[in-house]
Amino acid sequence: MRMYPIDLRGICFGTVFSVLLLSGCHKQDPVSELEKTASTMTSAQPAAPAANTSPAPEPAGPPPAQQVQAALADYKAGKMEDAVTRLQLLRAVPTLTPEQRMALQDSVAAVMTEIYTLAGKGDPRAIAAVAAYEKMQTGH
Repeated sequence: MRMYPIDLRGICFGTVFSVLLLSGCHKQDPVSELEKTASTMTSAQPAAPAANTSPAPEPAGPPPAQQVQAALADYKAGKMEDAVTRLQLLRAVPTLTPEQRMALQDSVAAVMTEIYTLAGKGDPRAIAAVAAYEKMQTGH
């Protein structure tokens, strides 16, 4: 019988990798993610336009923090399609900081994970929200 030496570096790497993988796989709560995003939108300053370009026009709609609050209210009220639409439109705002954009993306991911789960269970509101989301993604 042949014995192989123990590779401690491989074992340590595998253990650390497993811990990081498992800690990153927690289910995000859509409401708490939206609340964090609203807080981030309120606290962060809008991104400045590049020096060699003309200033970006001010958005015609309400400020991003208010839009996230409206999406949160829609989501809590069961208006999933409205919440998804608001979040998708907010993603197109050019003046978001990288921090705001990351927080928004986390919120969209949490909301869509929950909506896809509900749609899979046959929830008609979630099915409509998925259809709206996919229509906005494809531009059709």
